[in-house]
Amino acid sequence: MNPPVKVVLVGMGRMGRAIDALAPERGCTVVARLDALAMGRGLAATDLGGADVAIEFTTPEVALDNVDALLALGCPVVIGTTGWTARAARLDAAVQSHRCAALWSPNFSLGVQLFLSIAEEAATRARDMAGFDCHVVETHHTAKKDAPSGTGIAIADRLEAGLGRTVPITSVRVGAVPGTHEVILDALFELIRLVHEARDRRVFADGALAAARWLAVRRPPAVYTMRDVLRGDRKP
Repeated sequence: MNPPVKVVLVGMGRMGRAIDALAPERGCTVVARLDALAMGRGLAATDLGGADVAIEFTTPEVALDNVDALLALGCPVVIGTTGWTARAARLDAAVQSHRCAALWSPNFSLGVQLFLSIAEEAATRARDMAGFDCHVVETHHTAKKDAPSGTGIAIADRLEAGLGRTVPITSVRVGAVPGTHEVILDALFELIRLVHEARDRRVFADGALAAARWLAVRRPPAVYTMRDVLRGDRKP
């Protein structure tokens, strides 16, 4: 049996706590838990508890600072925070500068990865069919800060790749919804609706831990995604 993967959690909000609870069942040991106060003091190697990999779920304002500090200490990072991708070049630069790998995803649900593929295939087939309009609706809890969500944007990107045109996104923030994503393909006399609904935040924790186990095997310096995890790719 392989030894547990040693994980440091950065951000102890809803997702951090969900990952913390599930880690022992998924072959991981949480060796350090770092909240905003701890990160604000400045990060030292001793703070990481000998971690093989970090999982970062914080806020868009501080995520890249956190990632840069972790990579500088040689700790690969799984990034679950969304809302920062307009500054993606900074992540690329940090990975290359520190020669340490990172992995990010707008959504760690394995079902969402399948949903993305299905949505793109449906859009590709609808491209040559007259009369179908397309729209994405994403619904999350009221505390979610970014709108549209990273997953909503990823779905729209896949649809646009298939359709060859822009797809609008509607964002709904209500109650305590973990995450619901809907693709609507609407024609004059018929409608196709594709829906992925997360029933529990643990689905994201499960995927994040799978990504952490994959990244902990000292991957070559690059920015990876869940596509790499699912394919088992190793970038040169």
